[in-house]
Amino acid sequence: MARTSLQCRECKKDYENGFKYICDECFGPLDVKYDFPAINKDTFSNREHSYWRYFELLPVESKSNIVSIDAGMTPLTKAENLGKKLGLNNLYIKNDSVNPTFSFKDRPAGVAVSKAKEFGLSAVGCASTGNLASATAAHAAKGGFPCHVFAPSNIEMAKIAQALSYGANYIAVDGTYDDANRIAAQIGDSKGIGIVNINMRSHYVEGSKTFSFEVAEQLDWKVPDQLIIPVGSGAMLNAICKGFEELQNVSLLDDVSNMHMIAAQPHGCAPIVDAFKKNSKEVIPVENPDTVAKS
Repeated sequence: MARTSLQCRECKKDYENGFKYICDECFGPLDVKYDFPAINKDTFSNREHSYWRYFELLPVESKSNIVSIDAGMTPLTKAENLGKKLGLNNLYIKNDSVNPTFSFKDRPAGVAVSKAKEFGLSAVGCASTGNLASATAAHAAKGGFPCHVFAPSNIEMAKIAQALSYGANYIAVDGTYDDANRIAAQIGDSKGIGIVNINMRSHYVEGSKTFSFEVAEQLDWKVPDQLIIPVGSGAMLNAICKGFEELQNVSLLDDVSNMHMIAAQPHGCAPIVDAFKKNSKEVIPVENPDTVAKS
């Protein structure tokens, strides 16, 4: 078990671990900070085939609080035909579509719901237009939590049908996803509900770094030369980088500085790529995305 605390990403102020996600001093986001125990490659052998095999590297302090639907340890498939077409001999694709609710969101949602259980919260929820709603509702059902999904009132029902099948409560918000996000934040904070991608976000994002742990183990504790990651806000990209750095910190990997990280965004909504190309630290949101990649 790792000892954890919280640290502001901006001013670096430290806090004890708790149901908190914003710095009191500068209002910056809080990240989980670890004091890892001694581990080695054998630590993870002969364990369950889910991302909870890396328990010592995750922010849940007691295994009794884990809410698992056996997500993770998804295939790393060698894409020989595509690789041949692209002139690559060793092209691998991490297939997270085979997770229980069919997306990578099972990773962060599972860690956040488990942490909500550890905090003793009475309910969980999310602001979502699809995949996260399903993942949160599935873990809530497994953990015995009421689940509240905040989404725009004009959302296609097919996008939240899976979440509803797990018993989630759908709160229809007149407005955009940003409006749903704002209302979820207000209700979550005032009612003490664990909104996984808002007031549980410090712990939520830790689930995404399990990509790094699995890929490293599946490659016999080596790192890829190039890692291509689809990017929306950049939270998953940041978490995966953090995961590889932590594996280096606990001496499970050699130097990871030679690995190149590539952020992929669609042409019609690429604010992070645009900022990178302009060498700017300011990411300007795109008000009207022009892309079939709705998320």
